[in-house]
This record gives sequence, structure tokens and C-alpha cells, in this order.
Amino acid sequence: MRAARGATRLPPPGKLARVTLHLYDTQSRRLREFTPLREGKASVYLCGATPQTTPHIGHVRSGVAFDILRRWLLAKGLDVAFVRNVTDIDDKILVKAAENGRPWWEWVSTHEREFDRAYAQLGVLPPSVEPRATGHVTQMVEYMQRLIDNGFAYAAEGSVYFDMAAWAKAPDGDYGAISGNRIDDLKDAEDPQGEGAARGKRGPQDFALWKSAKPGEPSWPTPWGPGRPGWHLECSAMATWYLGAEFDIHGGGLDLQFPHHENEAAQAHAAGDGFAQYWLHNGWVTMSGEKMSKSLGNVLAVPNILSDVRPVELRYYLGSAHYRSMLEYSPAALQEAATAYRRIEAFVLRILDTMYDGERSAFQAGEPTSSFVEALDNDLAVPAALAEIHNQVRAGNAAIAAGDTETAKTAAGAVRAMAGILGIDPLADNWFEGAAAGGDRAMDALDFLVQAQLARRQQARKDKDFETADAIRDQLAGAGIEVADTAEGQRWSLADPAQSTE
Repeated sequence: MRAARGATRLPPPGKLARVTLHLYDTQSRRLREFTPLREGKASVYLCGATPQTTPHIGHVRSGVAFDILRRWLLAKGLDVAFVRNVTDIDDKILVKAAENGRPWWEWVSTHEREFDRAYAQLGVLPPSVEPRATGHVTQMVEYMQRLIDNGFAYAAEGSVYFDMAAWAKAPDGDYGAISGNRIDDLKDAEDPQGEGAARGKRGPQDFALWKSAKPGEPSWPTPWGPGRPGWHLECSAMATWYLGAEFDIHGGGLDLQFPHHENEAAQAHAAGDGFAQYWLHNGWVTMSGEKMSKSLGNVLAVPNILSDVRPVELRYYLGSAHYRSMLEYSPAALQEAATAYRRIEAFVLRILDTMYDGERSAFQAGEPTSSFVEALDNDLAVPAALAEIHNQVRAGNAAIAAGDTETAKTAAGAVRAMAGILGIDPLADNWFEGAAAGGDRAMDALDFLVQAQLARRQQARKDKDFETADAIRDQLAGAGIEVADTAEGQRWSLADPAQSTE
């Protein structure tokens, strides 16, 4: 297990704690007001990585989405216990390690470090604790014994299975509440060949809590024989060990609803634990409408993507869509997100240089606007929250053009506060130092200059001085910069040289 590394400064809670947060609970299929079990505290368990390969952007989207949730809870003044596990023993890990001729423990450790690096690069706060499955066998054995004692699990030929038939008959048996699947509709994905029946498995839907030892595989001793844990048992045991029998939020990717989270909930409830009060699931990163996965051959590894954009720009992109929606990847969409972030960055750096003489310590974050607060309180509606940040950037640039220093400073303070909550504050140590160390400073400088011109054009149009507005646009066009007027405001881009008539 690894404890959190260092402290992270977020904007002060201010008035945020008095605003009501609503989250979409997968189990009840509705927005619910978030009421923590313990006043002033929030407990979150996130299904983390199964480090069998280099992380791709589909893997880390979940980390970014739930990092935004965590930052919002912190900004509202809550003390957040955030547990993100590592599944460090798994069929896929064993297969990958064997295919590459490496010890399983070395293989998983190598890729676990890659996941850690990716999370850190994207500014994801380290969890309060990051437990590994192999470090919690004792808790798993205790959990299985409770299930056996309650009549909802049984041992057979060195394995231990969850008894689905017994749970279906229980007065509080609620299998399918999260995913909508019924027990009778299930197929035995863990044992498609029916080999479990020969080993004493009672029903095809029963899933393994503990798998008996196989030659060449790692194993741990238990009262029922040596073996290794089942995937679902790992999370139930670790979540309750660190957060208690009942905790606030359980999160993970949409693909984990079934069978993983459904099985987790069944185990926990059968053991007598209240378990998660809210279930949150993030959407996938897709390509051509398909879930990003190695089997589809469309994996985009984080290191590869970071050769095209800066880490903060990738974070902006991964967090820009609503967490429950699918995020369709394309190089153009990624670059558009990078450009949008640079507008925020250019404005903040402009204020820093011109109004604070480059002294970051003097440039303090202000308060988020009411529109931003309302957006995040509405099930973390980040697209609306980002729109409000850009509104403040435009207002700040217009204020600069009009010589209104105080309004510009107020807008900039709000931008910093809001961007900080989303984890993209340009003056945060990791992003500011990274930009200074070799980010795309030429584009930043260009955006800085163009935004000043666009602010002048905006003011001219507001004053109905259309001659000046058109002259500014023509001047920019002459420099190879195209300006588009959209519902979201003015947008600029470099003209395509291939379209030039010269």
C-alpha cells in the first residue's frame, strides 16, 4: 500500500459548502442529492488499474473524472478519504507475463509504475491510500468466512464460490440492481467450458471468490486450500477495510457495472455490509464509436499522446466531456482541446505579467462564479463549467482592452479558482513549471497577442464601430489568422496554407 504523497492546495471552500451537490446514482438511475454518511467527510472507492500493459487514454479517463469529483468535494470543505486500488493479481496479468517470459510480480510492478507516472503527469491527486490486492489476503479470507457463515458461499475442491441461488432466495437479495441483469439471464463467463461443475461448483452462475492453486501460478494459503483471490472479492474486502462497512461513493468505468460491481455489491450485502451509497460510472474513450481497447487495435498509449500535446492539454481533453458520456477520440478533437486550454493559459499569464509583475505569490485565486458552482453541482457538468471559465476569459480580455484593471483582475482570480478545481490552473506548480520547461511557448505567445486583438474587436462591435471591427479581422487575416464568430464567441485558427490564393 502507498500513502498519499505530499499536500495539494486547492481554492478555499468559501461559500461552496452550503451549495447542494447532486450526483447520478447508477443503481437508482436518477440524480440524488449527495448526503455524506458522516458530516464533514466523504469516502470514495475507485476501481483502479489492472497493470498488465502501458496505460492508454481510455484507462486514465476514469482517473481524471474522479479526480475532478474529489477536487470538488475538497473545495466544498469536505475531508475526503479516497481509495484507489491496484489489481495486481489477475488472469490477464499472468498470461501477459508468461507470454513475455517475465515473473508475474515484475511484470505487474513495471506497469504499475507506468500508471503512477501517467496519473502524476496528468495532475491526478495521489489517493489517500492505494492498496494492492495481494496485500489483503487476510481480509479476503475473513470476508469469505463471513459469507460461508451466512450461507451465501461454499468451498469446493480448494475453491470458494458465491452461491447465487441462495442469494436469489434471500429477502434482501438484490442482484441486478446496478446493471439491470437478472440471475436467470447470466452465463458463466468465468467457466465457459463447465469445468467448475467437475470441481464441485453448484451452479453455472456462481462466481469464484477464491481460485484453487494451479501449477506454475502464485498462491496463498487459506483454510480451504492454497490459491489466489477472485477479482470481485478483492475490491469488496479492500473497500470495507479502509472505508468501513458503509461508505459514500463507489466509482469506476462503465464496463465495470457488470459483472464486477454487481458481484461486489452482492458479496458485500450478503456479508451484511451496507457498502456503497452511491454508484458512479464514467463513459469510455471511443474511436469510430468503439470502446478503446487493445483487442480492437486502437490503443493510444499515454506516452505517445504526450508527444503531441502537453500533459495539461491532455487532461483538459479527457475532462472536457461530461464524465458519463462517451468521449470520441480524434487528433483534431485533441488539438482543439489543446487550443482551448491555451486561451485560458494565455489570459492568466497575461494578467500575471502585466498586473502582478510575474509574481505568482501575489496573484491569488478568487472565488468560482455562481454559474460554475451550479454546473458542477449538477452531476459534475464540466462542459458547462468550462464554458463559464471561457466566458470569464473573454470578459477579462475585454476589460483589459477597455483599461478596466480591477474587472480584469477579478475575472482572472475567478478563472484561477475554477481552473484549479478542474485541475488545470496554469499557475499550479506542475503546469507552470512544465510550460516554462519547454511547452509550446510560441503558440502561447501568439494566442496572447491574438486574444488582445479579439478583445478590441469585441469592444468595437459592442460600440457598433463595425469599420474598426472589420479592419481588425482583415489585419488578422493578412497575418494568416482566421477568425470565426460562433455561439460560444470568437474563435481563431491558423489559416491552411493550402487554401491560400497567393
